[in-house]
Amino acid sequence: MLTHSHVSGMSTDGREPGRWKMLNLAWVSFFLTFVVWYNLGAFSTTIARVLKLSKEQSQVLMLCNLALTIPARIGVGMLVDRFGPRKVYSWLLALASIPCFAMAVSNQFYQMVICRLLISCVGAGFVVGIRMVAEWFDARDIGTAEGIYGGLGNFGMAAATFGLPLLALPFGPVNGWRYAIAISGALCLIWAFVFYAMAIDSPPGKEFKRPKKRGALEVTSHGDLLGLIFMQVPMVLCLGVTTWRLVRVKFLPMGLSYFIYALLAALLVQQITKILKVNRSVLEKAVVPEDEKYSFGQVAILSLCYAVTFGGELAVEQMLPGYFEKMFSVSVVIAGVMGAGFAFANFIARPLGGILGDYVGRKPIMIVTLLGSAIGFYLISMINSQWPLWAAMTLVVVVGLFLMAGNGANFCIAPLIRKPLTGQIAGLIGAYGSVGSVAFMTILLLTNAYTFFISMAVTGTVAFACCFLIKEPARTLAPQAIANNKPADEPLPETSEPAPAFAI
Repeated sequence: MLTHSHVSGMSTDGREPGRWKMLNLAWVSFFLTFVVWYNLGAFSTTIARVLKLSKEQSQVLMLCNLALTIPARIGVGMLVDRFGPRKVYSWLLALASIPCFAMAVSNQFYQMVICRLLISCVGAGFVVGIRMVAEWFDARDIGTAEGIYGGLGNFGMAAATFGLPLLALPFGPVNGWRYAIAISGALCLIWAFVFYAMAIDSPPGKEFKRPKKRGALEVTSHGDLLGLIFMQVPMVLCLGVTTWRLVRVKFLPMGLSYFIYALLAALLVQQITKILKVNRSVLEKAVVPEDEKYSFGQVAILSLCYAVTFGGELAVEQMLPGYFEKMFSVSVVIAGVMGAGFAFANFIARPLGGILGDYVGRKPIMIVTLLGSAIGFYLISMINSQWPLWAAMTLVVVVGLFLMAGNGANFCIAPLIRKPLTGQIAGLIGAYGSVGSVAFMTILLLTNAYTFFISMAVTGTVAFACCFLIKEPARTLAPQAIANNKPADEPLPETSEPAPAFAI
């Protein structure tokens, strides 16, 4: 006699066969997008020397590397919910190769700027894998799977920093960077075809659920609607700050900046209009089915936490090597190794945060990691030239462990909020990681390193307090789920409450 597991293609424990293959495909894709995203950092000084760029022009290129990541993550989140991970990741990988090839042959500053703006969009790649992994792993393993995906994928940052210079060596000190960047693009293009041929959006026999409406995230209450509208403002402000910084380094003329500010204001109005249109039923007080309800407050808290953890990581990684180089009077290489402590901590800590979230509890791990991050930023602000070098390096690695574990714990929760909206939810949370980075780097620009670290410590403390408002989602698959032919990724809760509707 055929059992339910034989009929559905599921293993006897409710887990999907083939899920690890899909996870491997996803993390390799994420890894390659981060190699491309960070392929500038390893060669910034070489490119400045070869193309005779000023210090201000080099800063503009680094700024452009983050400029479009915020809107790209929102857009890619919508695309993956609509078209599925297989198509969207394949498109993104293939398109990422084009600006890499163009950058490899660029000789003018404006050409480099255009290439880096386009490459900044590839930072949205991680959103696709969040949805894909959530399709293949159930609630018992989602933290472990997403942690492995994030940890191995994020390691592309370190691979770009240390690996691409090795690829450049055989081609000489003048043009080696061109070949290395072109190779990173070629790897993305090749993998796009591999991914398209081998990836599957969801397990056989299981429907890939799509949102009912397009154009904006769906919410289910008036309070959530106001919250969603409010959260658009910081994202648009960050784009405005980026424009202001481009004016500050005299890349954009003041007159053109006013036009861009007007466009950003129009973009905000247009986005709010879309939100209201998509959520018209909320305005009309229509009855929302119980299985479609969820708390947007969960998304807002996770976004704030990600702004601290991932945003803080990005900001510190950009400034720490130069900061330590001056403070301790060490070489560029040693300063780079000290700063790289964050990137290497990610390899271990992000999967660990997910694993602990699965087996200890998602809410407790979020509380601990945010507290550790806040205290860690405060301690880093106290580092001075009298500290032993080993002590400063150790502190950086420890703080990095808390930050990355927080990232892993964050995405223990995000995929369980509302399955058809997972891409958009991950996109919004991910966008706030970039918002945090831009905000913190702007504080550094306007003040000093001490205020920079204290601002992150204060924000981390606020996020830590908000973590107590998270309600722990169900961690186990209820026995009746399999008996009732319930998909493995949508476990019935251990209480009588609807699973998607865990709320503040």
